[in-house]
Amino acid sequence: MNQSISTAQKEQLIKRFHYSEETKAIIEKENLLPEGVLNRIQKAYPQHSSLLEKEEFHFNDKKNYSGLEGFREIVSILANFGIEIGHLEERELFIKVYRFMATKHVLNTINWADFKNDSVFQLVFPQPGMIRPDVTNAYLNADSAEAKEKIVKDYIRETNPHDGKQQLNKPTFINEDGEIEVIEGSQHKYPQCKLIFDVQTQNCFAFCNYCFRHAQVRGDDDMFIQKDVHQIHEYLKLHKEISDVLITGGDAGFLKADRFEEYITPIIEDPKLSHIKTIRLGTRVLTYNPEMIIAPAYNGMLKLFKKLYDNGIQLALMSHFSAPREVLNISTIAAIRRLKAHGVTIKSQSPIMNHISLFQKENGEVDIDRSAQNWIDLGNVFAMLGIGFHSMYLARPTGEFHYFNQPVAQINEVFSKVFRELASLNRPSRYITQTSSAGKISLLGTVDLPGEKLFALKFNEGRNMEWMDKVYLVQYDEKENTIANLKPYRSDRHFFEDELREIEQKLHDSIETGRNK
Repeated sequence: MNQSISTAQKEQLIKRFHYSEETKAIIEKENLLPEGVLNRIQKAYPQHSSLLEKEEFHFNDKKNYSGLEGFREIVSILANFGIEIGHLEERELFIKVYRFMATKHVLNTINWADFKNDSVFQLVFPQPGMIRPDVTNAYLNADSAEAKEKIVKDYIRETNPHDGKQQLNKPTFINEDGEIEVIEGSQHKYPQCKLIFDVQTQNCFAFCNYCFRHAQVRGDDDMFIQKDVHQIHEYLKLHKEISDVLITGGDAGFLKADRFEEYITPIIEDPKLSHIKTIRLGTRVLTYNPEMIIAPAYNGMLKLFKKLYDNGIQLALMSHFSAPREVLNISTIAAIRRLKAHGVTIKSQSPIMNHISLFQKENGEVDIDRSAQNWIDLGNVFAMLGIGFHSMYLARPTGEFHYFNQPVAQINEVFSKVFRELASLNRPSRYITQTSSAGKISLLGTVDLPGEKLFALKFNEGRNMEWMDKVYLVQYDEKENTIANLKPYRSDRHFFEDELREIEQKLHDSIETGRNK
């Protein structure tokens, strides 16, 4: 079968996406979809690619769908095509506890002929079994709307939105009046990188079912929201150890050009901020809304990216790809090429999640080969498009952790195969990690001693960065799914635990003092 893509087929592909005339002109003028790229990708990964699909998309009328109303509208549209996803009341329970959002683009990325096994469907559509069985059964059997509402409200309090004691990551500093000031919309846990949750980045283009920051998206009272840009610059001037500023959310793709310019202009022009080397934007725009990047309205942001690049400051777009199909469509490919042409470094970091990028055999065990191949293929797709494979990491124990996690021991087998089969340049930049209050802990692998098997761990980042200097051993456990819960080897506690408690208490006291001034 001839799987090459001709000029005429490329034109049909572009027509299928219903781009505006302005976007089509940008694609042509900036050479965003060269046939050489499309053909090489198609020949290498036809099993993941949508480049030769011809049927009309199911979703063309709206850009996005949100909440129960949006979910029900999607269900109705699918029914018109003879597609019934089922389990509607259970899926709606998840939406009431968390949220639902999906863009036209991501809906059209899903292979609806086999949606149950589609990674993107698992990523954005609530699934039966996500909410704990006892809660689900109580909800489905409740005899009134009031009873159902109470079950939802009670369960929301159990969803652990700020695992890892994230509230302790809010930085404080002494302001010009000599008072301790809390930066409520920021985190500064590790010396080199400061996180900003800007007031404009509280939303997402679509909702990931495993979201680790669902409080941020759901609108809980204890969100991180940064309104004052000047406050950020004043803090940065006092902390020369910071080299990277990460604007996140929500999704940094919602940041407007004028707001972004407020952040970067002093960083470019003020000598007191010359220690800032990288601006990172945490976003899933390339998965959920890549058409935004290739539209003329995005030109203002691209000029700012180029301005950063021309002033020796790296603009790193931190994306989150979990499966090759997210990448292998013409909108995402064109968006990636447009960003790179304007000096943007693109990296991908994603959790390895059951049902999405980690797969099971019929007996419930992890399918090591299939799971690893997903990431191997993804890593090679990154190489072909010039994306850096930053990291794979373990899910944090928040939200519906039980649905997405698998034992650390089996995930280690998957990661080990990925690491050894990818060329060194195309591998993840670090071993698989999991975040806790102590820091990001990497699982290096197993150690065999006479009569016993152990895990070897190492901090990738820590509340005390000197903890990174040690490799330490913990007991091997076939069932444990959280690195922080692995038991110390020949000790009653890990080497860092006493110091960690002292650090956490000091952080707590500083934040409380700043709030009670």
